[in-house]
Amino acid sequence: MTVHRLSPEILSAIEGAVGQNGVAADPAGMAKYLGDWAGDYRGNALAVLRPASVAEVQALMRLCNELGLGVVPQGGNTGLVSGAIDSKGGLVVVSLERMNAIRQIDTENFTLQADAGCVLQTIKDACEARDCLFPLALGAQGSCQIGGNAATNAGGVNVLRYGMARDLILGLEVVLADGELWNGICGLRKNNSGYDLKQLFIGSEGTLGIITGVEVKLFPKPAKTETAYLGLASFEAAVTLFNRARRECSDLISAFEIIGSECIELARLIDPGTRAPVSAPVQVLVELSSSAAIDLNALLAGFLGDALESGLVTDAVLAASTAQARSFWAIREGLVEGQAKRGYHVRTDLSVKISDIPALIEQARRFVAYDHPGWIPLAYGHAGDGNIHFNVLPPAELAEHEARARGAEVIAGLYEIAVGLGGSISAEHGIGRSRRQEFWARLSPTHRRMVAALKSALDPKGLMNPGCLLPETETFR
Repeated sequence: MTVHRLSPEILSAIEGAVGQNGVAADPAGMAKYLGDWAGDYRGNALAVLRPASVAEVQALMRLCNELGLGVVPQGGNTGLVSGAIDSKGGLVVVSLERMNAIRQIDTENFTLQADAGCVLQTIKDACEARDCLFPLALGAQGSCQIGGNAATNAGGVNVLRYGMARDLILGLEVVLADGELWNGICGLRKNNSGYDLKQLFIGSEGTLGIITGVEVKLFPKPAKTETAYLGLASFEAAVTLFNRARRECSDLISAFEIIGSECIELARLIDPGTRAPVSAPVQVLVELSSSAAIDLNALLAGFLGDALESGLVTDAVLAASTAQARSFWAIREGLVEGQAKRGYHVRTDLSVKISDIPALIEQARRFVAYDHPGWIPLAYGHAGDGNIHFNVLPPAELAEHEARARGAEVIAGLYEIAVGLGGSISAEHGIGRSRRQEFWARLSPTHRRMVAALKSALDPKGLMNPGCLLPETETFR
């Protein structure tokens, strides 16, 4: 049975599952759930459903399974690839925002359990109050939710030291497409008992089930943090510096961000007073953190001194206070917000081997200059893990509809460059709906068969986020 509208009987049944306060079917009530924060995507839905408990999610999924009603799971809706927004309509959005409690913080075992709708910043603040650290750090952490972080395998600035969300998650609680509950939360750091089923749902973008609970690893809160902002002559020099830093500072490095100087103007759109502390074609933001037993300042200062003396680094400013360190990070955060403020732009999160970062940026810049003159390339990202955001701004005078049409050509060219270097079209943002065709076209027949088998086994009716990540559901029946 395919539902094209919610009849009074169906609406009544849904309200019976999640309550009247858990249903919005009018345009005004649904509006904020049907658009992404960047303004790139706008969707449709039959209704937005907001369960307040795991039991309500189960009841809702049992009903949707019976009706053949497709479901779009949604967290904080901060994604960038239309993974939680469906433009076709005919589906219901299931928002986890009302399931937002921290269930448990265990400082003895360094674990935390939370509802999937708990905002990441809330988790980070609660951990800090208990002298612990949850290191997942994203620009959207004030509104993204931990369930969405798990479903998209979120990355961020601390991947270099702590890994992706996948590396931080100990267990998941998931409601399957038929309403059955799988509880994979056990608190164990080591559990080698057969298939690690949680990994199927991490990064699945809501296509296999709805994550309702998450258990994550915590770490001791660092007693010391040192931050420096550096100037270099080239991206090649930045990669060389990173290699030296990895050897001399070891795993004390928590972040190593590179920023092309062309990006600074974008940060000024958010704060006109923004000034980079150095003047150089390539700028690096490096952060070290440690326990109190290590003289971190001396370590970083000594490393930078050697790099300056050798000429690898042309200028360096070591933050003298927490406020100054925050001002450094404000540049990195502001340049992202500035792009959104400017309007439509080509956005990528390409991934290559660290050693191929200079080649990626050089080839991408050359491609834009030759094939799309007048467009403005921006290069920045998490150089320590090979993730470069090579974004491109259209000419300011270009009409948006024309910019979007040309932008599709730019994106296709950038994907070809990354793949040609043995890289990936998605380092951390995921596939969603906007990259589905490119993703699927590049898979081998064996890879497709394995993905189809998983989808068919866990979602035989194709109700979980249809159209996201994978081709339309008919392929898997």
